[in-house]
Amino acid sequence: MNPDLWLVVGLGNPGPGYAANRHNVGQMVVDELADRMRASFTSHKANARVAEGRVVPGGPRFVLAKPNTYMNVSGGPVNALLKYYGIEPDHLIVLHDELDIPFDTLKLKQGGGHGGHNGLRDIIAASGSADFIRVRVGIGRPPGRQQAADFVLQNFSGTERDTLPNLIVDAADAVELIASEGLTAAQLRVHTAPPA
Repeated sequence: MNPDLWLVVGLGNPGPGYAANRHNVGQMVVDELADRMRASFTSHKANARVAEGRVVPGGPRFVLAKPNTYMNVSGGPVNALLKYYGIEPDHLIVLHDELDIPFDTLKLKQGGGHGGHNGLRDIIAASGSADFIRVRVGIGRPPGRQQAADFVLQNFSGTERDTLPNLIVDAADAVELIASEGLTAAQLRVHTAPPA
């Protein structure tokens, strides 16, 4: 067990057709972290693409991962990576889209249920633990009578795309904060709205 090592998983669906979907915002954040680390994703036997490194010299070491599976069967690759790297669930950070949080909002939490999110449900089932940290990236509720399943598989709207880069940067910053200063400090920073 290496207390300096964190597994950071961006949830989403594989392939270019899904890359810009709301459901793939977690993978957009791990791409941002990989850019900061100047690291490239390579294939891993756990059925995922991984990138390893540190954002800052001497800082926490990250294993960034994007499962090659569809969202609702993310658990197998995540559990295999935890075992391969000898990482405990409390050093697993999962980045995922969240319908119950307004767009452009982040919430950080550790443990709890899956809230109907199939990716989280499968990770809990496969790893046998819900004790991991979640960076919940708000995408808001679908408009009108649109089904949630259709909404999450659409690309962000034009107005959302204007704000999306900032949201991705904020989520990547949150991951760095969690690993360097702890979840409580990160929550204080992320959940406290700046003065208007």
